[in-house]
Amino acid sequence: MSTHVLSDTGVLTGRSLRHILRSPDTIITTAVTPIALMLLFVYVLGGAINARSDGSYINYMLPGILLITIASGIAYTAYRLFLDMQGGIFERFQSMPIARSSVLWAHVLTSLVANLTSVAVVIGVALIMGFRSGASVGAWLAVTGILVLFTLALTWLAVIAGLSAKTVDGASAFSYPLIFLPFISSAFVPTGTMPGPVAWFAENQPVTSIVNSIRALFAQQPVGNELWIALAWCLGILVLAYAFAMSAYRRKIS
Repeated sequence: MSTHVLSDTGVLTGRSLRHILRSPDTIITTAVTPIALMLLFVYVLGGAINARSDGSYINYMLPGILLITIASGIAYTAYRLFLDMQGGIFERFQSMPIARSSVLWAHVLTSLVANLTSVAVVIGVALIMGFRSGASVGAWLAVTGILVLFTLALTWLAVIAGLSAKTVDGASAFSYPLIFLPFISSAFVPTGTMPGPVAWFAENQPVTSIVNSIRALFAQQPVGNELWIALAWCLGILVLAYAFAMSAYRRKIS
């Protein structure tokens, strides 16, 4: 990015963040569903699930809950972008001497801040519920890096939905399959306990490698090839989503 783009993106990101600060219910709503799932799985279903490697089911399932938190949050990015498109704000920005790409980057960075805040809230509740990790600072930074890449990848998918949707409901509905995806992965139970075709899908979809990497980092265990597979999935989705989003944006403003 040039200095011009960076400065414009900073100004527009500040605008978007102010909207969130005026309505913090967005972050609260994003965190409520994952927290409810944690309570359900740990205190109701956890005793019947034989997936605990260290005596604590909250330690096992937290990585999947963090991904669900992000998948829930990016729906608001598509929603806010759709409202800006419908409200004519994009046309107003085009008449100003600002970098065009900065409008999208502002929404993306706002999504990153909002979703990482929701993730922090969920981790805080998990600590109250008994989550413990002896992970080093380096491991926590690695987990943060994975979550940032995952958030950026899904956010650019949300940008495509926000630019392409015809209705408000359509703008956010795309996130439902993403929220459901962790349930068919290693997030809550080992994939080996699933029927053959389901297990094959669970083992070869992106969420499983991401969850396994985060879980290993939290547990101070060797990550192995799972980390590289997780990074490949995140970067691949990010690059493709970014390309399609920018193409859709150029068509919208041309």
